[in-house]
Amino acid sequence: MANLKITLVRSLIGRPETERKTAQALGLKKLHHSVVRPDTPAVRGQIKKLAHLVKYEVVE
Repeated sequence: MANLKITLVRSLIGRPETERKTAQALGLKKLHHSVVRPDTPAVRGQIKKLAHLVKYEVVE
């Protein structure tokens, strides 16, 4: 199964609480912080919700 490397590229300041909690659930804490998560439908949904704040790439 592939993994996704997710990086926070835009600030969470001024964002709605739901977006901040989604970023926290993914484990993103600071700007340019990256985490590796499994490629599951739940994680893809979280990325879609934060599409304007994060970038991601597939890693093996």
